[in-house]
Amino acid sequence: MLNRTLAPKLNEINKINFVYPEVKKLNNETELIWMKDVLDETVRVELHFNAGTIHSINKVASITNGLLLSGTEKKNSIQINEEINELGVFTDFESNQESAVVAFYCLKENVIQAVQLICNAIQNCNFPQEEIDDAIRERKQQFLISSEKVSFLARKEFQKKMYSNSERYSRQLEINEYDNITRDQIISFHSNHYLNGLTRIVVVGNIDENQITQIINNTSTWCNTTEKNYENKFINEKGHFHIEKKEAVQTAIRIGMPLFNKSNSEFIDFQILQTILGDYFGSRLMSNIREDKGYTYGIGSAILESYLAGSFIIATEVGCEFVKPTLDEIKKEIDRLSIELIPEEELNLVKNYLLGQLLKSADGANSLMDLYLGVDMHHLSLEYYNEVIHRINTITSEELKTLASKYLIWGNLTIVTAGKK
Repeated sequence: MLNRTLAPKLNEINKINFVYPEVKKLNNETELIWMKDVLDETVRVELHFNAGTIHSINKVASITNGLLLSGTEKKNSIQINEEINELGVFTDFESNQESAVVAFYCLKENVIQAVQLICNAIQNCNFPQEEIDDAIRERKQQFLISSEKVSFLARKEFQKKMYSNSERYSRQLEINEYDNITRDQIISFHSNHYLNGLTRIVVVGNIDENQITQIINNTSTWCNTTEKNYENKFINEKGHFHIEKKEAVQTAIRIGMPLFNKSNSEFIDFQILQTILGDYFGSRLMSNIREDKGYTYGIGSAILESYLAGSFIIATEVGCEFVKPTLDEIKKEIDRLSIELIPEEELNLVKNYLLGQLLKSADGANSLMDLYLGVDMHHLSLEYYNEVIHRINTITSEELKTLASKYLIWGNLTIVTAGKK
């Protein structure tokens, strides 16, 4: 019998023995990634397309992504979605700057029917004008509502300043542009970036080779033929920029700079450094600005990655009267990392936190697939995460202080605030 009076033995984490997915090349640009060691009856299928917003001049990319099930010559959107629901399929459509994803989840007994149904809807989508009009009307309404939020205003301006030398990555939609979207533009984008833009098929599920073959047969004609024209040399506008919203009660704050992604040798070290600064609940920013000063309900930092680059971001919202003291405290915490050594107790706490988060993120087939996708996009293997473990275990306060002096320089940051002046 388990003796609950005794604490479980603690084991040092040195390595994870990863289960690798099977990879099948469809052509030089497209592959299928299959994680088959799944203990339940569910299947996850994702179709990744070279169809992000940088490939369109306005909101055509995201509108197209949202209309992929809007109807064919034989079925309207209601019929398609009723059939999807009858199969117990959950669908999810996403579009970001560089890519778009169509994901669906179902029981493995229904996976081929779901694939055939969804792929047929995408392949033969004819984008009825009334569906386009409804989508544009809804997006315009969402835009108007979002425009009243200081977080939305700060995000828009922050993106402009962060990618100031790239028209495609800094581009921001204005509401009048919705009126310029045409059905011909959507059809052309669909043809170029979906029917000729499939870059990856992701499958997580205990299905057989025959079913995998059927998935490939339903999608292989879409293999990517479009150039993956991504950018990585971004220049930010440094300094403080304010967006006035007179009636605002709170002010949104965004601070950051262009950075690198996992392909850079210093990424792991910087990830540890920024976790100490702001990427967990006990971080310095949270302890100071939320717990001690009470300026905000939450503040955090993060590294966002793209295919060829990355960015470091700090985000929060505070009462308008606390903007200057909040910025002063953020600067103080950033400067401290370059001046003072991180105490051993604090560093060990963060190390244990990061190791625990990594173990948690490697638990289960879907989590393992997410880990794999996170490194595969940078041409790395799952062994990268064992390098992460090694670096967490060995990094020193002196090394983190040197890294902070190199990158966390207040004068090099973009600072955007949106709210009452």
